[in-house]
Amino acid sequence: MALHNISASSRSAVLRGGIAAGVLVFGLAFGPGSAAASEVIVGLVTKTEVNPFFVKMRQAAEARAKEKGVKLIARAGKFDGDNEGQVAAIEDLISAGAKGILVTPNNSSGMLDIIKKARDAGVLVIALDTATDPADAVDATFATDNFEAGVQQGAYARKAMGDKQAVVAMLDGTPGGTVDTFRHDGYLKGFGIAEGDPSIAGAAITNGAQDKGQIGMENLLSKNGEINAVYTINEPAAAGAYAALKAFGKEGDVMLTSIDGGCAGVRDVKDGKIAATVMQFPYKMATMGVDAVVEYAATGKKPSGFVNTGSVLISDKPVEGLDSKDTSWGLENCWGD
Repeated sequence: MALHNISASSRSAVLRGGIAAGVLVFGLAFGPGSAAASEVIVGLVTKTEVNPFFVKMRQAAEARAKEKGVKLIARAGKFDGDNEGQVAAIEDLISAGAKGILVTPNNSSGMLDIIKKARDAGVLVIALDTATDPADAVDATFATDNFEAGVQQGAYARKAMGDKQAVVAMLDGTPGGTVDTFRHDGYLKGFGIAEGDPSIAGAAITNGAQDKGQIGMENLLSKNGEINAVYTINEPAAAGAYAALKAFGKEGDVMLTSIDGGCAGVRDVKDGKIAATVMQFPYKMATMGVDAVVEYAATGKKPSGFVNTGSVLISDKPVEGLDSKDTSWGLENCWGD
């Protein structure tokens, strides 16, 4: 039925019906969830909604999107490691007409197909915090140099322990993510040991969660009460480790260190629960990500490669040879807020 052969009222009804049904009208696709031509949509897909690090990242993205006059759609996995949930979220964002998607992959190689689909559709894809494997699966990565952050954590622990013989426990995050691998390997390098070294008493998977950090630490202490150095993937895991150490009466005997730099974690350093932490800047990652999507929408220019958003060692007990800031500075700058 040609539109020019029907009445104005009928033509209007056809248009309304076509838009509701998601059909092509006058060469423009109007589907459920499709964006107006002038609206820029930025997608954010984090690992979880509850981890404080990703809460801060979402807050930063929301604030920047509002400032720039663009629409943010934020989604997350149901738990740390929920690769399928993140894939579904990106699928939805493609359908919604997102101009760019910022993602912290739960599995660094498990999202390659959906990321390729997004990029093939003209969507700018930037990894935040966690690099993909391979790294060039996305247009760019804005993140901490997680290997270097691990080196900082390990070097501090080794220097602060002096000549004491180390018995090390490793509280890891979630297998399959580059963050976990880089931090783990960096800590070992900074500490001056290699994987399989006899000084490593054992390891536990925490998924970066406080309850699993506590359970993992309790299990490791039950097997070896001589543990005196603990690597933790992040500050929630460190908080769980501290609770376990305290329950075993060992909170004052163990070199507990971490990575994150959230305000709660910095307070734990100030209170002596954690000896040192390495601060990241998720606020900066998210802000830069939104800015990059806005620029891409306006000019077509894409960022590329790895952009290191920085890290700072935080401790009130500095050691020779390592640059650090105290907790007063840390509380003023936690997570780059």
